[in-house]
Amino acid sequence: MKTAVVLSLAIVAQVAGNVYLSKGMREMASAGQISGDDLPLILLRGIESPTIWIGTALLLAFFLLYAAALSWADLSFVLPATAFGYVVNVACGYYFLNEAVRPARWTGAALISIGVFFVARSGPLELGSEKAVKADRSGQ
Repeated sequence: MKTAVVLSLAIVAQVAGNVYLSKGMREMASAGQISGDDLPLILLRGIESPTIWIGTALLLAFFLLYAAALSWADLSFVLPATAFGYVVNVACGYYFLNEAVRPARWTGAALISIGVFFVARSGPLELGSEKAVKADRSGQ
């Protein structure tokens, strides 16, 4: 149960962080054309942007939750389970950032969802437990 809660919170943090960071970066880009010589100006704008800070903080929260999940659950479960964030990112890009999402992208997101479904059905195994190793070797 704790793995599901932590991974759900991680996905929410990752998706929200990506949306905020993307929005903040687009705001910077729309402020004007910036050449490579303006790197200090780009960095200053990024540091001053609350939207970028919120996005960065949310992505840091994602990383901490992800690391916590990896401390007790298998990578082979945690990584595919968090892949559902890709699906939610596509939907949020469409709804909140007004991105054009073509059918091929929606199809790819649907395929990811199917894969996440199979991984979720396998259930998380605790690291290092004999039961986990035996279940894995017997194919259960």
